[in-house]
Amino acid sequence: MAATSLLPENIHPLTDFLRHHKRHLQRLKRSQRPAVLTLNGKAEVVVQDAKAYQVMLEGIEAMQAKAGIAEGIASMERGQGEPAQTVFARLREKHGIKPAK
Repeated sequence: MAATSLLPENIHPLTDFLRHHKRHLQRLKRSQRPAVLTLNGKAEVVVQDAKAYQVMLEGIEAMQAKAGIAEGIASMERGQGEPAQTVFARLREKHGIKPAK
C-alpha cells in the first residue's frame, strides 16, 4: 500500500457518508486509503477498508519486529547480551526443568 496522506478528497462529512455509504465503501475498497469523516466541520473518525487495515497492521508489526531485532543486535554490540546457554540455564532453574541429556 502506498503512503497515505489526508488529502481533501479523503475527507467527507459524516452525514454524506451515512446517506451514500455504498458509494463511500466502494471508494474505500478501490482506493485502499482511509477517509476522515467530519462532524460539524471537525475530524471525528477515520474509516478504512478492512483489508487495507490488516495490511497496515502487518506493516506496523514488521517494522516493530525489525526495530526489536536492531535493538537486540545493538545491545549485543555494546556487550550487554548474555550467552544463550546462560539464559537457558537460568530459565530451566526458574521453572524447574531438568537439563536434557
